[in-house]
Order: sequence, then structure tokens, then C-alpha cells
Amino acid sequence: MSPTWHSTTPPPEMPAITLSGWVRVCIKGPLLGGLVFGGLLTLLLLRLIEKPLFGAHRPCTPYITVFVCRNALRIIGLKLHSGGSPAKTAGALVANHSSWLDIFVLNATTRLYFVSKSEVAAWPGIGWLARATGTVFIERNRSKVAQQSELFAQRLGAGHRLLFFPEGTSSDGLRVLPFKSSLFAAFFAPDLRGSIQVQPVSLRYTAPEHADPRFYGWWGDMDFGPHLLMLLAAPRHGRVDVHYHAPLSVASFEDRKTLALTAEEAIRSGHTA
Repeated sequence: MSPTWHSTTPPPEMPAITLSGWVRVCIKGPLLGGLVFGGLLTLLLLRLIEKPLFGAHRPCTPYITVFVCRNALRIIGLKLHSGGSPAKTAGALVANHSSWLDIFVLNATTRLYFVSKSEVAAWPGIGWLARATGTVFIERNRSKVAQQSELFAQRLGAGHRLLFFPEGTSSDGLRVLPFKSSLFAAFFAPDLRGSIQVQPVSLRYTAPEHADPRFYGWWGDMDFGPHLLMLLAAPRHGRVDVHYHAPLSVASFEDRKTLALTAEEAIRSGHTA
């Protein structure tokens, strides 16, 4: 699998992995795989009990996701710093998108559910994990707005907080791409507009010392496997800063474009701070 955004500057070449790097891969790789798939198995077993008792509500299993993602970042070596306060009530979150790492980073900071394009459900490995953790799969088509609104209403009614990436793709981590406002339209449905808040979230990666500033970015024609190996082999890591901005009340905005622009500006301010 690979992202779709293409920069005018090509992605950096993956550095050759040294012998010591392969040692780190051989240590960290099994630990990471055991954590992720062990957590998935535990989640699926617990869900067998949770689903009949609570239906769409997931009072227990999201804590497994948070635990797995926090410890996955520790295994990789990426330092996580979080600021601001995640909203406690049901609603939507929007964030800039730099890498597949965003999924681990955001899940490590709070309980949430991702909104993803429908194709992801068919990706080997990633698709299974996404379905198990309650990801909402949608088609990014304006004709599907009513259907999306109904689906969002069901999930929000179950107390879920839904996160999506309005850029529509990942970048090199050095910039925030213009937001697409189409997904915001679903929140202007009459049964949602008066009660929903959208919380912007900024993610900013800092590369290890002497590394390419785009070290954590994953975009263009980059493949997942080599990027993962590079991170596991790295002798040292940088950090990622996550900042939760003040929630935006949908009812306070005239249309989806104004809401999308306001959220984008908030995230840009956190990305460049």
C-alpha cells in the first residue's frame, strides 16, 4: 500500500540498513508484531462478550487499542508529547496527516474511531486491524452525504468520537495540505448540526538529529514495508507533538467550507508553533 500525495520534491532515499540496524529490526520487529496482533486477538475475544452486552457501545475494547498504540511507539522509540485536552463527549476530530504512524500516535492519546476511505478495508493486515478497532469506512462521494450523515449519527449516538483526515492523503510531514470540505457536509445534517462539535488536532513530527526533516513522512510512491524497516532500524528517534485545540461548534458555522477552513487554520497554527 502507498499514499497518494506527490510533492515536487521526491521522497528521500531509504538509508541502507547497517548490521546494528538489522539487529534492532530483529529485536523490535517481533516485539511490535506480538504486541499488535496479540492486542488484536485480545480485543476480538473481549468483543465477543462486549458486543452482545453493549452493541455498538464499546466501553472496554478501546482501552486495549490505547495500550497497544502507546507501547508500539515505545518499541519504535518515538517520543510522544501531548498538549491540550481531548473532548470527552461524542463528536468529531480532524487532524493533519503525515504518515501511517498517525494512527498509532492519535490512538495513543485518546479513545477514538477513524473514518477511512472504503478501499482501506481490503488492505491486507491494515484492513483487518481497522475493522477490528471500529473504523468507519466511507466512499468519498458527494452523492453519499446523506448515507454518511446517517452512519455518523449512529456512531455518535453510541458515544463514539470519529476522527478523519480532511487533507485526503498523507504528506511529507513538513506542511499541512489544503482541507477538502466534503466530509464536513455530513455534520450539517439537521439531526447532527445542533449538537456536534469538531475538534482540530495538530500533529508535528521532529526528525532525529542529523536525519532528513521528512524522516517520518510517508507519501507519494513510498511503500509501507521499507518505511517500517527504516524506523525499526534507526539508532535514535525524534518526537511527535500532538495538540488538541478548542472544539468548534458546527451550529456556529454557515457552511462546511467555512468550518473546514477554520479547522485547517487551527491545525496549521499548531503545526508551525
